Amino acid sequence: MLRVQKVKVDEIYVPTARKKTLHPETVRHLAEDILENGMKMPIQVRHDGKRHILVEGLHRLEAAKWLGETEIDAYLVQAKRH
Repeated sequence: MLRVQKVKVDEIYVPTARKKTLHPETVRHLAEDILENGMKMPIQVRHDGKRHILVEGLHRLEAAKWLGETEIDAYLVQAKRH
């Protein structure tokens, strides 16, 4: 069973290929929704022994950054490198 844990936003590495899928307008809309309703679903990260690497939730992560959040709820998952 996955448990939610707090992860520092600035300690999450986003792979370059993943960054290319970012849509700024989606981030803005999501940030507005988070302000009104809170974060509905934690992001997913994996740990490679040194750092947390984003697996799922790029727009949620960027929305949290945009809102000035220093930590975000995340599931720590086992995932293959992409």
